[in-house]
Amino acid sequence: MHSDNEFPRPAHFATTTKVTTHPPAGWTGPPTVESPAPLTPPTGPRGLSPFGLPARHSWEIPLLIVVVVITVLVYPFAVLDLLFSSSTPDYLVLFAFAPLLIWVYRGMQYGRLRVDGVKMSPTQFPEGYRMVQDAAARFGMAQPPDAYVVLGNGVINAFASGHGFRRFVAVHSDLFEIGGRARNPEALAFVIGHEVGHIAAGHASYWRQLGTVLMGFLPILGPALSRAQEYTADNHGYCVSSFGSAMAMNTLAAGKYLNATVGFDEMADRAAQERGFFVWLVNAQSSHPVLTWRMSALRDRSRHGSMLLRPKPPAPVALSPITTGNADTGR
Repeated sequence: MHSDNEFPRPAHFATTTKVTTHPPAGWTGPPTVESPAPLTPPTGPRGLSPFGLPARHSWEIPLLIVVVVITVLVYPFAVLDLLFSSSTPDYLVLFAFAPLLIWVYRGMQYGRLRVDGVKMSPTQFPEGYRMVQDAAARFGMAQPPDAYVVLGNGVINAFASGHGFRRFVAVHSDLFEIGGRARNPEALAFVIGHEVGHIAAGHASYWRQLGTVLMGFLPILGPALSRAQEYTADNHGYCVSSFGSAMAMNTLAAGKYLNATVGFDEMADRAAQERGFFVWLVNAQSSHPVLTWRMSALRDRSRHGSMLLRPKPPAPVALSPITTGNADTGR
Protein backbone atom coordinates (compact mmCIF):
# COMPACT_ATOMS: atom_id res chain seq x y z
CA MET A 1 0.00 0.00 0.00
CA HIS A 2 1.46 3.37 -0.86
CA SER A 3 0.75 7.03 -1.42
CA ASP A 4 1.53 8.83 -4.66
CA ASN A 5 4.97 10.01 -3.69
CA GLU A 6 6.14 6.79 -2.06
CA PHE A 7 6.73 4.63 -5.11
CA PRO A 8 8.75 5.37 -8.23
CA ARG A 9 7.13 6.12 -11.55
CA PRO A 10 8.70 5.79 -14.98
CA ALA A 11 10.25 8.95 -16.38
CA HIS A 12 7.20 9.89 -18.45
CA PHE A 13 5.28 10.49 -15.21
CA ALA A 14 7.75 13.02 -13.90
CA THR A 15 6.40 16.12 -15.59
CA THR A 16 2.70 15.73 -14.88
CA THR A 17 0.91 18.75 -13.50
CA LYS A 18 -1.39 18.69 -10.51
CA VAL A 19 -4.69 20.42 -9.91
CA THR A 20 -5.48 21.37 -6.33
CA THR A 21 -8.98 20.46 -5.16
CA HIS A 22 -10.30 22.86 -2.54
CA PRO A 23 -12.60 21.54 0.22
CA PRO A 24 -16.00 23.11 0.83
CA ALA A 25 -16.29 25.94 3.34
CA GLY A 26 -16.17 24.72 6.92
CA TRP A 27 -14.67 21.34 5.96
CA THR A 28 -13.18 19.60 9.02
CA GLY A 29 -12.63 16.09 7.65
CA PRO A 30 -9.45 14.45 6.37
CA PRO A 31 -7.07 16.70 4.44
CA THR A 32 -7.73 16.97 0.73
CA VAL A 33 -5.16 15.96 -1.82
CA GLU A 34 -4.07 17.28 -5.16
CA SER A 35 -5.93 15.59 -8.00
CA PRO A 36 -3.70 14.63 -10.91
CA ALA A 37 -4.23 16.13 -14.32
CA PRO A 38 -4.71 13.53 -17.06
CA LEU A 39 -1.50 11.59 -17.58
CA THR A 40 -0.13 10.36 -20.87
CA PRO A 41 -0.13 6.55 -20.81
CA PRO A 42 3.14 4.82 -21.57
CA THR A 43 3.78 3.40 -25.00
CA GLY A 44 5.73 0.42 -26.22
CA PRO A 45 5.33 -3.34 -25.99
CA ARG A 46 3.57 -4.97 -23.08
CA GLY A 47 5.73 -6.86 -20.64
CA LEU A 48 6.20 -8.14 -17.11
CA SER A 49 8.45 -5.34 -15.90
CA PRO A 50 7.06 -2.37 -13.94
CA PHE A 51 7.70 -0.13 -16.95
CA GLY A 52 5.62 0.22 -20.07
CA LEU A 53 2.21 -1.40 -20.27
CA PRO A 54 1.40 -4.61 -18.35
CA ALA A 55 1.21 -7.91 -20.21
CA ARG A 56 -1.83 -10.15 -20.35
CA HIS A 57 -1.11 -13.68 -19.12
CA SER A 58 -0.16 -15.86 -22.06
CA TRP A 59 -2.89 -18.44 -21.30
CA GLU A 60 -5.75 -15.99 -20.91
CA ILE A 61 -6.91 -15.46 -24.49
CA PRO A 62 -6.64 -19.14 -25.57
CA LEU A 63 -8.61 -20.23 -22.49
CA LEU A 64 -11.13 -17.44 -23.03
CA ILE A 65 -11.77 -18.58 -26.60
CA VAL A 66 -12.34 -22.18 -25.49
CA VAL A 67 -14.76 -21.21 -22.69
CA VAL A 68 -16.71 -18.81 -24.92
CA VAL A 69 -17.02 -21.43 -27.66
CA ILE A 70 -18.33 -24.00 -25.15
CA THR A 71 -20.81 -21.45 -23.78
CA VAL A 72 -22.06 -20.53 -27.26
CA LEU A 73 -22.49 -24.18 -28.20
CA VAL A 74 -24.29 -25.17 -25.00
CA TYR A 75 -26.60 -22.15 -24.64
CA PRO A 76 -29.05 -23.06 -27.47
CA PHE A 77 -29.59 -26.50 -25.94
CA ALA A 78 -30.52 -24.88 -22.61
CA VAL A 79 -33.04 -22.60 -24.33
CA LEU A 80 -34.52 -25.43 -26.39
CA ASP A 81 -34.82 -27.63 -23.32
CA LEU A 82 -36.58 -24.82 -21.47
CA LEU A 83 -39.03 -24.30 -24.34
CA PHE A 84 -39.90 -27.89 -25.17
CA SER A 85 -39.21 -29.95 -22.05
CA SER A 86 -41.66 -30.31 -19.18
CA SER A 87 -38.94 -30.89 -16.57
CA THR A 88 -35.98 -28.64 -17.25
CA PRO A 89 -33.31 -28.84 -14.50
CA ASP A 90 -32.95 -25.70 -12.42
CA TYR A 91 -29.38 -25.09 -13.53
CA LEU A 92 -30.48 -25.09 -17.21
CA VAL A 93 -33.24 -22.61 -16.39
CA LEU A 94 -30.67 -20.31 -14.78
CA PHE A 95 -28.35 -20.73 -17.74
CA ALA A 96 -31.12 -19.92 -20.21
CA PHE A 97 -31.92 -16.70 -18.35
CA ALA A 98 -28.24 -15.83 -17.84
CA PRO A 99 -28.32 -12.65 -19.99
CA LEU A 100 -31.04 -11.15 -17.79
CA LEU A 101 -29.74 -12.51 -14.48
CA ILE A 102 -26.20 -11.18 -15.05
CA TRP A 103 -27.56 -7.76 -16.02
CA VAL A 104 -29.77 -7.62 -12.90
CA TYR A 105 -26.98 -8.85 -10.61
CA ARG A 106 -24.52 -6.25 -11.91
CA GLY A 107 -27.12 -3.51 -11.55
CA MET A 108 -27.95 -4.54 -7.97
CA GLN A 109 -24.26 -4.72 -7.08
CA TYR A 110 -23.64 -1.21 -8.41
CA GLY A 111 -26.82 0.10 -6.77
CA ARG A 112 -25.76 -1.35 -3.41
CA LEU A 113 -22.42 0.42 -3.60
CA ARG A 114 -24.10 3.70 -4.55
CA VAL A 115 -26.35 3.68 -1.48
CA ASP A 116 -24.17 1.92 1.12
CA GLY A 117 -20.56 2.41 0.02
CA VAL A 118 -18.33 5.38 0.82
CA LYS A 119 -17.37 6.86 -2.52
CA MET A 120 -13.70 7.78 -2.77
CA SER A 121 -13.14 11.44 -3.59
CA PRO A 122 -10.61 14.20 -2.90
CA THR A 123 -12.22 14.56 0.55
CA GLN A 124 -13.19 10.93 1.35
CA PHE A 125 -10.36 8.39 1.35
CA PRO A 126 -8.28 10.79 -0.75
CA GLU A 127 -5.30 8.44 -0.75
CA GLY A 128 -7.25 5.66 -2.43
CA TYR A 129 -8.91 8.14 -4.76
CA ARG A 130 -5.55 9.33 -6.07
CA MET A 131 -4.39 5.74 -6.54
CA VAL A 132 -7.46 4.90 -8.64
CA GLN A 133 -6.93 7.99 -10.79
CA ASP A 134 -3.24 7.22 -11.24
CA ALA A 135 -3.86 3.55 -12.10
CA ALA A 136 -6.51 4.43 -14.70
CA ALA A 137 -4.15 6.93 -16.32
CA ARG A 138 -1.30 4.44 -16.10
CA PHE A 139 -3.31 1.95 -18.19
CA GLY A 140 -4.54 4.55 -20.68
CA MET A 141 -8.19 4.36 -19.63
CA ALA A 142 -10.36 7.17 -20.99
CA GLN A 143 -12.53 7.21 -17.87
CA PRO A 144 -11.36 6.23 -14.37
CA PRO A 145 -13.75 3.86 -12.59
CA ASP A 146 -15.85 4.87 -9.62
CA ALA A 147 -14.28 3.64 -6.38
CA TYR A 148 -15.96 2.78 -3.09
CA VAL A 149 -14.93 1.69 0.38
CA VAL A 150 -17.17 -0.96 1.93
CA LEU A 151 -17.20 -2.41 5.43
CA GLY A 152 -14.76 -5.30 5.65
CA ASN A 153 -15.43 -6.66 9.14
CA GLY A 154 -11.94 -8.10 9.21
CA VAL A 155 -12.00 -9.52 5.68
CA ILE A 156 -9.24 -8.37 3.33
CA ASN A 157 -10.74 -8.14 -0.15
CA ALA A 158 -11.47 -5.92 -3.13
CA PHE A 159 -13.37 -6.43 -6.37
CA ALA A 160 -14.09 -4.81 -9.71
CA SER A 161 -17.19 -4.95 -11.89
CA GLY A 162 -19.46 -2.75 -13.97
CA HIS A 163 -22.98 -2.00 -15.09
CA GLY A 164 -23.92 -0.41 -18.39
CA PHE A 165 -21.14 1.96 -19.36
CA ARG A 166 -19.96 2.44 -15.77
CA ARG A 167 -17.07 0.55 -14.18
CA PHE A 168 -16.32 0.47 -10.48
CA VAL A 169 -14.00 -0.96 -7.86
CA ALA A 170 -14.71 -1.61 -4.21
CA VAL A 171 -12.11 -1.96 -1.47
CA HIS A 172 -12.79 -3.37 1.98
CA SER A 173 -12.29 -0.88 4.79
CA ASP A 174 -9.74 -3.11 6.51
CA LEU A 175 -7.17 -2.00 3.94
CA PHE A 176 -7.48 1.49 5.42
CA GLU A 177 -6.81 2.84 8.89
CA ILE A 178 -8.30 5.72 10.89
CA GLY A 179 -8.87 8.87 8.84
CA GLY A 180 -8.83 7.14 5.47
CA ARG A 181 -5.07 6.48 5.48
CA ALA A 182 -3.63 3.10 4.59
CA ARG A 183 -1.52 1.14 7.06
CA ASN A 184 0.74 0.22 4.12
CA PRO A 185 0.21 2.52 1.12
CA GLU A 186 2.40 0.46 -1.24
CA ALA A 187 0.27 -2.67 -0.75
CA LEU A 188 -2.95 -0.68 -1.15
CA ALA A 189 -1.66 0.75 -4.43
CA PHE A 190 -0.94 -2.77 -5.68
CA VAL A 191 -4.46 -3.93 -4.71
CA ILE A 192 -6.08 -0.95 -6.41
CA GLY A 193 -3.88 -1.40 -9.47
CA HIS A 194 -4.92 -5.06 -9.56
CA GLU A 195 -8.64 -4.20 -9.49
CA VAL A 196 -8.38 -1.34 -11.99
CA GLY A 197 -6.34 -3.78 -14.08
CA HIS A 198 -9.31 -6.16 -14.21
CA ILE A 199 -11.31 -3.33 -15.78
CA ALA A 200 -8.52 -2.26 -18.14
CA ALA A 201 -8.14 -5.86 -19.33
CA GLY A 202 -11.88 -6.15 -20.07
CA HIS A 203 -12.68 -8.62 -17.30
CA ALA A 204 -15.56 -6.46 -16.01
CA SER A 205 -17.38 -6.31 -19.36
CA TYR A 206 -20.96 -7.58 -19.43
CA TRP A 207 -20.32 -9.49 -22.64
CA ARG A 208 -17.15 -11.00 -21.19
CA GLN A 209 -19.04 -12.22 -18.12
CA LEU A 210 -21.93 -13.50 -20.23
CA GLY A 211 -19.60 -15.36 -22.58
CA THR A 212 -17.82 -17.02 -19.66
CA VAL A 213 -20.90 -17.78 -17.57
CA LEU A 214 -19.98 -21.47 -17.62
CA MET A 215 -16.55 -20.75 -16.16
CA GLY A 216 -17.63 -21.81 -12.68
CA PHE A 217 -19.06 -25.12 -13.94
CA LEU A 218 -16.14 -26.36 -16.03
CA PRO A 219 -13.66 -28.32 -13.89
CA ILE A 220 -9.98 -27.49 -14.41
CA LEU A 221 -10.72 -25.35 -17.49
CA GLY A 222 -12.93 -22.75 -15.80
CA PRO A 223 -10.68 -22.17 -12.78
CA ALA A 224 -7.67 -22.01 -15.12
CA LEU A 225 -9.23 -19.10 -17.02
CA SER A 226 -9.99 -17.36 -13.73
CA ARG A 227 -6.39 -17.81 -12.55
CA ALA A 228 -5.05 -16.48 -15.84
CA GLN A 229 -7.19 -13.37 -15.40
CA GLU A 230 -5.88 -12.94 -11.86
CA TYR A 231 -2.29 -13.20 -13.09
CA THR A 232 -3.11 -10.55 -15.69
CA ALA A 233 -4.53 -8.28 -12.97
CA ASP A 234 -1.42 -8.91 -10.85
CA ASN A 235 0.70 -7.74 -13.78
CA HIS A 236 -1.28 -4.50 -13.75
CA GLY A 237 -0.89 -4.12 -10.00
CA TYR A 238 2.84 -4.73 -10.31
CA CYS A 239 3.12 -1.92 -12.87
CA VAL A 240 1.40 0.46 -10.46
CA SER A 241 3.45 -0.53 -7.41
CA SER A 242 6.10 -3.18 -7.79
CA PHE A 243 7.29 -2.45 -4.24
CA GLY A 244 3.80 -3.06 -2.86
CA SER A 245 3.32 -6.50 -4.41
CA ALA A 246 5.17 -8.37 -1.66
CA MET A 247 3.36 -6.65 1.22
CA ALA A 248 0.00 -7.15 -0.51
CA MET A 249 0.66 -10.90 -0.73
CA ASN A 250 1.89 -10.94 2.88
CA THR A 251 -1.38 -9.27 3.89
CA LEU A 252 -3.40 -11.94 2.09
CA ALA A 253 -1.34 -14.58 3.89
CA ALA A 254 -1.41 -13.26 7.46
CA GLY A 255 -3.64 -10.18 7.63
CA LYS A 256 -2.92 -6.50 7.99
CA TYR A 257 -1.44 -6.72 11.50
CA LEU A 258 0.92 -9.67 11.01
CA ASN A 259 1.91 -9.10 7.38
CA ALA A 260 5.30 -7.68 8.37
CA THR A 261 6.24 -11.00 10.00
CA VAL A 262 5.77 -12.98 6.76
CA GLY A 263 8.90 -13.87 4.80
CA PHE A 264 7.85 -13.19 1.21
CA ASP A 265 10.87 -14.91 -0.32
CA GLU A 266 10.51 -17.88 2.00
CA MET A 267 6.91 -18.39 0.90
CA ALA A 268 7.78 -17.84 -2.76
CA ASP A 269 10.55 -20.46 -2.49
CA ARG A 270 8.01 -23.03 -1.29
CA ALA A 271 6.19 -22.83 -4.64
CA ALA A 272 8.87 -25.05 -6.14
CA GLN A 273 9.28 -27.20 -3.02
CA GLU A 274 5.72 -28.19 -2.15
CA ARG A 275 4.71 -31.07 -4.39
CA GLY A 276 2.15 -33.86 -4.60
CA PHE A 277 -1.21 -34.59 -6.18
CA PHE A 278 -3.29 -32.64 -3.67
CA VAL A 279 -1.08 -29.57 -3.94
CA TRP A 280 -1.66 -29.71 -7.70
CA LEU A 281 -5.40 -30.29 -7.26
CA VAL A 282 -5.88 -27.39 -4.85
CA ASN A 283 -4.31 -25.00 -7.36
CA ALA A 284 -6.08 -26.56 -10.35
CA GLN A 285 -9.49 -26.00 -8.76
CA SER A 286 -8.75 -22.52 -7.36
CA SER A 287 -10.16 -19.36 -8.93
CA HIS A 288 -7.00 -17.50 -7.82
CA PRO A 289 -3.43 -18.78 -8.01
CA VAL A 290 -2.43 -20.32 -4.70
CA LEU A 291 -0.41 -17.83 -2.67
CA THR A 292 2.99 -19.49 -2.95
CA TRP A 293 2.69 -19.73 -6.74
CA ARG A 294 1.37 -16.18 -6.92
CA MET A 295 4.27 -14.88 -4.87
CA SER A 296 6.70 -16.77 -7.08
CA ALA A 297 5.21 -15.14 -10.18
CA LEU A 298 5.44 -11.66 -8.68
CA ARG A 299 9.07 -12.25 -7.72
CA ASP A 300 10.20 -13.81 -11.01
CA ARG A 301 9.30 -11.33 -13.74
CA SER A 302 11.10 -13.26 -16.46
CA ARG A 303 8.09 -15.50 -17.20
CA HIS A 304 4.34 -15.70 -16.80
CA GLY A 305 2.85 -17.21 -13.66
CA SER A 306 2.56 -20.99 -13.54
CA MET A 307 -0.87 -22.40 -14.27
CA LEU A 308 -0.85 -26.19 -13.78
CA LEU A 309 2.76 -27.21 -13.15
CA ARG A 310 4.52 -25.93 -10.05
CA PRO A 311 6.95 -23.06 -10.65
CA LYS A 312 10.59 -23.79 -11.25
CA PRO A 313 13.03 -22.80 -8.51
CA PRO A 314 14.83 -19.51 -9.09
CA ALA A 315 18.06 -19.81 -11.03
CA PRO A 316 21.14 -19.61 -8.80
CA VAL A 317 22.91 -16.29 -8.90
CA ALA A 318 26.62 -16.51 -9.58
CA LEU A 319 28.43 -14.00 -7.41
CA SER A 320 31.77 -12.85 -8.70
CA PRO A 321 34.43 -11.93 -6.15
CA ILE A 322 34.77 -8.23 -5.51
CA THR A 323 38.24 -6.95 -6.19
CA THR A 324 39.10 -4.31 -3.66
CA GLY A 325 42.70 -3.81 -4.67
CA ASN A 326 45.98 -5.53 -5.42
CA ALA A 327 46.38 -8.61 -3.25
CA ASP A 328 50.14 -8.09 -3.01
CA THR A 329 49.71 -4.71 -1.42
CA GLY A 330 47.10 -5.91 1.03
CA ARG A 331 44.57 -3.40 -0.22
